[in-house]
Amino acid sequence: MARYLVTSAIPYINGIKHLGNLVGSQLPSDVYARYLRGRGHEVMHICATDEHGSPAELAAQKAGKPVAEYCAEMHEVQADLARGFDMAFDHFGRSSSPQNHELTQAFAAALDANGLIAKVTEEQVYSVTDGRFLPDRYIEGTCPNCGFDSARGDQCDNCTKQLDPTDLIEPRSTISGATDLEVRETVHLHLRQSQLKGELADWIESKHDWPVLTTSIAKKWLNDGDGLQDRGITRDLDWGVPVPGLEGKVFYVWFDAPIAYIASTAEKFEDWERWWRTDKGAEDVTYVQFMGKDNVPFHTLSFPATILGSGQPWKLVDYIKSFNYLNYEGGQFSTSRGRGVFMDQALSVLPSDYWRWWLMSNVPETSDSQFTWEAFQQGVNKDLADVLGNFVSRVTKFCRSKFGEEVPDGAYGEEEQALTEELARRVRLYEGHMEAMEFRKATAELRAIWVAGNEYLQETAPWAVFKTDPARAAGIVRFALNLARLYAVLSRPFIPAAAETLRAALATDLDWPSDMGAALDTLEPGHAFTVPDNLFAKITDEQREDWQERFKGR
Repeated sequence: MARYLVTSAIPYINGIKHLGNLVGSQLPSDVYARYLRGRGHEVMHICATDEHGSPAELAAQKAGKPVAEYCAEMHEVQADLARGFDMAFDHFGRSSSPQNHELTQAFAAALDANGLIAKVTEEQVYSVTDGRFLPDRYIEGTCPNCGFDSARGDQCDNCTKQLDPTDLIEPRSTISGATDLEVRETVHLHLRQSQLKGELADWIESKHDWPVLTTSIAKKWLNDGDGLQDRGITRDLDWGVPVPGLEGKVFYVWFDAPIAYIASTAEKFEDWERWWRTDKGAEDVTYVQFMGKDNVPFHTLSFPATILGSGQPWKLVDYIKSFNYLNYEGGQFSTSRGRGVFMDQALSVLPSDYWRWWLMSNVPETSDSQFTWEAFQQGVNKDLADVLGNFVSRVTKFCRSKFGEEVPDGAYGEEEQALTEELARRVRLYEGHMEAMEFRKATAELRAIWVAGNEYLQETAPWAVFKTDPARAAGIVRFALNLARLYAVLSRPFIPAAAETLRAALATDLDWPSDMGAALDTLEPGHAFTVPDNLFAKITDEQREDWQERFKGR
């Protein structure tokens, strides 16, 4: 048994997330953590809400609520949605927790003691209309690099280029829309991450197995232009982790948010240090992070700079699995225009397994991918209803009609031996893809394993064999019922609700198959079961058309 620490990029508090956000971090982290647990490993799976910074203040202002009250309410909303999608987090914490305040200030103190914090008098944008300095996320304008007209003052979401607010073309206040912006002097703290460039570069170069997407973004930030720049870690805001000695300042959200991975573990678990400190037992932990590509620069450079620069024995990430973007029906998801499917809406339409399966079988690993209702309908109907669901329904109902609700007593023959050998090979491939976090390949292999069972059923045709050789039919059905159990085991990371339905119906455990022959002989003759309801319903054309219209946006 190995130990794995798994974290998902923590979602912003400012509203309910769409399917693209879901498939970019929380969902794949959950699939991977569930797989590791299924293999018997010890896993700590952590997420939280990212509650500081200008997005939280702006969202609270729009909602007409105090920011602390707004964040507390939205944390519960996001935690409930995570549960609705069967996210098996060990803890879903908050970046506003006392633990994160304490840890963030402690990291800053350690960095300062090591000469890696600079107090800088800098010029920042001041809005005359709003009567305040504008943090970078309070400013939008046109990106000077790619021309995107809604770039933020810290980064362009379109090309991922790091920006300063003064870089923007035609900048405007996101509070009031005012353009009467001035540049004035203010004092802030900077993390001198440029001093760690060599150490960071060597560390990134050592990660030969990281996805190209991850390393290419990291190296771009390291080497483009003047190379890795020092980074401001404080902001002129009221809501956040206060900066000791700088009244009216809080730590920049991208400084304290990754620290919340550690703090969220400490919120819940007394032994949290054995996961996070190498002097307390974390030296044997494998730490894996999941995130969208827009979060990569902060997790490959700024957060590691914080860890390394502290000079303390904190656990560094071992693997960063990053994802491209999921787009919606030929364009982008849009909160403001109500375009696309958001997590609460998705659960109001269909149970979570439908979404989990389609999203992970179309996860944007190597390039951006596209959600369309036609593709969703086809994937659900073909894979879940016609293949997996149909197999389980045919086997259990046929057994009940001919042998009753217990596993019949019948011997296995050459067909069963051949399929056992094929499945042993396929399951090893499936395991390899899951361990490599190649989720599209994993779902393709899992689908092929389901298909193999359907083909076996068609070829052996127990309904026909029963008329002339009931004993042989009994052997086929016994094997097929064990196949259904195997499918529940293998499928649980992706479709946990269906797997649990099958487990309960078959009255069995879901231990991982170490020996395929033994696995396919787990349900012995006489073992009682019940026939489950259909696992998956097909999506009709009428439903698809209704949802297309409902979620097309304004």
